[in-house]
Amino acid sequence: MLKEILLEFFERELLKIKEEIRLYAEESAIWEIRFGIANSAGNLCLHLEGNLKHFIGAVLGNSGYIRQRDLEFSLKNIPRSVLLSGLDETILDIKNSLQVLTEADFDKIYPLEKHGQVVTTRYMLLHLLTHLNYHLGQVNYHRRLITLSK
Repeated sequence: MLKEILLEFFERELLKIKEEIRLYAEESAIWEIRFGIANSAGNLCLHLEGNLKHFIGAVLGNSGYIRQRDLEFSLKNIPRSVLLSGLDETILDIKNSLQVLTEADFDKIYPLEKHGQVVTTRYMLLHLLTHLNYHLGQVNYHRRLITLSK
């Protein structure tokens, strides 16, 4: 049951990120930084993609993905179509990785420590979902701030 709920929520929230990215009237606005906001929507999108492809796709699904976290924040002006494609790939990675887990797998120790703490796979996946939601809110706020202040 948990697997189905997580699959539904991860996909739903990533589709919301895609919708937010599509709602920018001007593609360049995706990368704007203003009013003390540290990250653009584009960089948050790259960060979520890297985070989920690493912690779910590579660690749980053995996808072979190699994360380059610094690039998630330093790359700029990636075309909107590439961001949207990356989010589609992330959804697919999550589906492929979680579909093979059994209910018992959620209670096993997650293969990596979380900030020096040993946690279960269930804990880590719930953490990743809340992390995704946090940044979804930031992307929504960024879009409204950038597009409504022009």
